[in-house]
Amino acid sequence: MATSLKKDSGEELVDNTVNSVLIRGRVSSAGIEKTLPSEDRVVEFRVVLTRENRTGVDVLDIGAWNSKARKRALSLKIDEWVEIEGSIHRRFWKGPQGLASRWQIEASDITRI
Repeated sequence: MATSLKKDSGEELVDNTVNSVLIRGRVSSAGIEKTLPSEDRVVEFRVVLTRENRTGVDVLDIGAWNSKARKRALSLKIDEWVEIEGSIHRRFWKGPQGLASRWQIEASDITRI
């Protein structure tokens, strides 16, 4: 969905950015449910993806924030294959060394394959 923006000059711009991901991979860590200081709950786990050229893998952090995705994430087993639909987000928090961040796929839907 495009968003219309206005420049200071009044010229209209269209924002065609899309934040949508679809990944298929193997679960590499069991889901762990956390309750944040804000009282929000999230289940975090990791998925391993084989690179297209098969010379390596990437491990992605997944966060399941909605109740359906949290429930599904908690039921996943290590080495199970999944398809995850969602979006990518950069999470920030204050740690012992100061401001910290990491990238996370926010799962809106998790399907066993």
